[in-house]
This record gives sequence, structure tokens and C-alpha cells, in this order.
Amino acid sequence: MSWMPATDPEFGDAQSCDALELVVVPRVRDLGGFAVRRALPQAKRQMVGPFIFFDQMGPVQFVAGQGMDVRPHPHIGLATVTYLFDGRIMHRDSEGNEREITPGAMNLMTAGGGIAHSERTPPDARISGIGTSGIQSWVALPAAHEETAPSFQHFPAADLPTVADRGLWARVIAGSAFGQISPVDTLSDWLYAEVRLDAGASAPFDPDQEERAIYLVDGEIRVASETFAGPRLLIFRPGDRITVTATRNARLMFLGGAALEGPRYIWWNFVSSRLDRIEAAKADWRSGRFKEVPGEIEFIPLPEG
Repeated sequence: MSWMPATDPEFGDAQSCDALELVVVPRVRDLGGFAVRRALPQAKRQMVGPFIFFDQMGPVQFVAGQGMDVRPHPHIGLATVTYLFDGRIMHRDSEGNEREITPGAMNLMTAGGGIAHSERTPPDARISGIGTSGIQSWVALPAAHEETAPSFQHFPAADLPTVADRGLWARVIAGSAFGQISPVDTLSDWLYAEVRLDAGASAPFDPDQEERAIYLVDGEIRVASETFAGPRLLIFRPGDRITVTATRNARLMFLGGAALEGPRYIWWNFVSSRLDRIEAAKADWRSGRFKEVPGEIEFIPLPEG
């Protein structure tokens, strides 16, 4: 998804739990009838592991004849992760990949040295209207892989491991958790999982990852003596084993990974460890040097200013 203007996230609840480093409240921005809640980047925290961008999309109910239309736009130096709770999105990219994303599937597009893509509601889904909600996140690439060849992976929901136990249900989207390993190939060590808890159920969050956080999509949870209602991003200090208990039914995203070797520059849809690479990507998009997305004639112009 293209970086849309949105209000920066702000600090959230004060916390007394020693394991918590930061609580972030994603602010809501209406982007033409499509609500977005941005949790990363944040003024005091650019990344959690390699996660450098984290947006909750929707939920939105499109009326008949309407839908999402994100025109072709470019990326470098990152991988986009699109994960839906509801709805359908057609992904097309400049490498010729075309795939419909459905709830629970893992859609990982590695931009590397440069790729363009579009994201649209499929035509047949517009006929009677469709609801859409999910998470769009970006994973910054290690410096050694920032210019890797673009690639694309798609795993249907049925191909991702799940766990169900005493009011806990989880899907391991990337990395390993709950004794399960995702089949998704990654260029660095990171974890991503959807977790659903019935009221009263608990989930452990082991300190296997150097950096980690929980995004509470909806519902309410308790960590130690603190209670949090969604949406919230809870960022934890390293080293502590965490137990999360739902005080009412909750949906969460567990995320984290190894810290990158340094900070990143981020401008529009470009991420890089080098400022000159960002400038080169701007010039490439402005001049039409990115490969075109087959079947698309529109595009998002480079923002000016």
C-alpha cells in the first residue's frame, strides 16, 4: 500500500508493568471513506525488529459499485506484508505477479531494488459491496539485502500453521511461535502471528525475539496488573516472558524480530539505510524508470515538496 498522509500515532496509557517499554495509540485518519490507524513509525520508536510501518486498515463496508483502488506506486528496501481479516484485495505488481488476497493468507512482496504494485477490490466483489479490514505492514530489509531482486510469496490461509487450545487460537504468519513454524521465507529473523483469545483465556509471549510488540486490534487484555483496550501497540522490553490474558474477547497481532544494524530513512514508499538511495528512487519514479504493472494505466505521482 502507498504511504498515505495520516496523523502520527501518540503515546498511550501510562504503564506500571516493568516489561512494557512503550504504549502507542494509533490515531484514525479517514482516507476517502477508508479508515487507517497507524501505529508505526512513531516519534520515539521507528521500528520493532524490522517492522517499520504498521497500519490497521478499516474496518470499512463499501457500498455496491465501490471498493479500494490503490493505483500503482513504487517501493524499495522493504517487504510489504498484507494480511486481511475480512474482504478481498487484488494484488498486481511489475514483476507480473497477480494474486487475490483473502482473509488469513500471507502476501509478502519483497521490493528490494525496486518494484511497483497496485491494490484494488476485485470487480466481482464490488457488485454488492464488500467489507474490508486487515493489517498492512512493512518490514525493512537488512542492509545486505536492500538491493535484492524483487520477489513475491503468497500462502493461502490453509497453508499456514494454526494452534487452538483452551480459548486460544493462533495463526503463525511468519517465523515461529506456539511450537509452529511458518513456511514463509524471510531475509531476516522476524515473527508475525494472529492471536485470538476468548474472554479469560491467556497466551504466552516468550522472549525468543530481540524486539517484540503486541498490536491489540480489538477487545481488551491484561498484562500483569495493567488492562488495555484496543487499538493499542504494546512494545515490550527484551528478556521478559509475557503472559497476555483477555478480559473480553480479543484479536491481537504478535510481531517482532532481530533489530536491524542501524536506523532507516523513510520517505513516501521508500525505505533505505542510505539517503542517496532514496533520492535515486525518487528520480527513477518521477522519470518512469520503474517497470510498469501489467494491465494498469494509472499511477500515483511522486509527492512534491
